[in-house]
Amino acid sequence: MTAVLSVTGLRRAFAGVVAVDDVSFEVRPGEVVSVIGPNGSGKTTTLNLVSGVLRADAGTIELDGRRIERASVERIVEAGIARTFQNGRVFAGLTVARNVEVGLHSTVRAARPLRRLSHLPLLRWVSLLAELAVALVPTPAARRERRRLANEVDAQLARFSDRLTSRRDDHAYTLSYANRRRTEIARALAPRPRLLLLDEPTAGMNPTETAEVLDQLIELKAAGQAMLLVEHKLDLVMTLSDRVLVMDDGRLIAQGTPAEVRNDPAVIEAYLGRRRERSR
Repeated sequence: MTAVLSVTGLRRAFAGVVAVDDVSFEVRPGEVVSVIGPNGSGKTTTLNLVSGVLRADAGTIELDGRRIERASVERIVEAGIARTFQNGRVFAGLTVARNVEVGLHSTVRAARPLRRLSHLPLLRWVSLLAELAVALVPTPAARRERRRLANEVDAQLARFSDRLTSRRDDHAYTLSYANRRRTEIARALAPRPRLLLLDEPTAGMNPTETAEVLDQLIELKAAGQAMLLVEHKLDLVMTLSDRVLVMDDGRLIAQGTPAEVRNDPAVIEAYLGRRRERSR
């Protein structure tokens, strides 16, 4: 089966400190791959490299066979990668519905008639003027697209039931921390990405809230959504994942099924600071 994501020999250093060192892995269609490891092991840096937030010093990143390691963040999003962040990011002054709609920007066509020019610095202003014209005098296609966007927003909010649906017109700053995280996940799902990157999606949530998000992620997995997940809550990781990658000091020290990784001596040493045999 062709991989959705293929990472080979990925490397990134900061002022001489190697944060990601020769990391290679794949995510196949419909697969959930989790990245775990101690703090500072390179997990979030890996996600930042895949999503284009950071540029790799070496290595290749392919999405559906297309190399993207030198592409801009916008190009990567348009290619089919969406993500959430370790520290939740919502637009506090926008409503919940508008926050989710932001995630659909890469799918807009009729309202961005010259969108290809937006990638060209010298001609970007032409694209902006065309968007302004359509906004002032919407075409029939733009009106149909507006209805499509509204329907997609409603569909994503419905994933979270009354947690978000009943709050769709509330500003994000009025939400609880957990609902802000849910809004961020809904925004990432809105463009129906080929690959969803989740960076500690349940961070700061209590056990009940974590269980709710886990159920929603299980539903996504059942629907065939490929995911690359960074998470510290190992119970969630072991329940959800098809494969687990373990990082320590920027390197992959183990990978395999949850059961294989759970009993790997190198993983035990990374988490406990000693091998299990020494603790007996």
